[in-house]
Amino acid sequence: MAKLISVNRGDAQHIEGYKALTGIIKQPQPSAEIERLGLVGDAICDRKHHGGVDQAIYLYFADDYQFWADELGTTIEPGRFGENLTIEGVEGRSVAVGDRFTIGEVVLEVTSHRTPCMTFAARMGDRFFVKRFHKAGRPGAYCRVLQPGTVEAGMDVVVTPYAGERITVSELLALDGKRLDPDFMRRALTAPVHYKMRADYEDKLANLF
Repeated sequence: MAKLISVNRGDAQHIEGYKALTGIIKQPQPSAEIERLGLVGDAICDRKHHGGVDQAIYLYFADDYQFWADELGTTIEPGRFGENLTIEGVEGRSVAVGDRFTIGEVVLEVTSHRTPCMTFAARMGDRFFVKRFHKAGRPGAYCRVLQPGTVEAGMDVVVTPYAGERITVSELLALDGKRLDPDFMRRALTAPVHYKMRADYEDKLANLF
């Protein structure tokens, strides 16, 4: 069974050499309360691009951390990528929109992938990290909160795969910035994608005619 290995929360602070305030620097906590808009007490500084009901919780996976440890030649502690919850026992690249993660009373539903930004690159101390992250195809997963509650590190995680069209987070990351195939967009719209993605795809499809 999958397991929650870390619960991570961040305060608004500066990365050295980076002007904007950010909540990406997260530290492990024994437990935390999850509400509809995310982890209670977790700083969200750029609400234009982060947070909201369909991007309330960010998951990253232990197998992806192992990839990066091998890639970078160093141990990376949970929370380094700014995720709220770190989960082991799940293949991160295969996670798809609509997959559900049940942790105690909390139920999360995957909505989209993470698109890396320059704040993330600054956090990693590598101005080329956005490109490296894209190439690796291991974006983690944003989720909406279907059922709020309290989570603790060490809790079991029940994963319920989405039964419909499987639009994986790695597939979505690979399509960032590219011209989208109409058939793909129609397929994606059958899944419970992020509301902004849904609006974008619906608009693009409407303009085909």
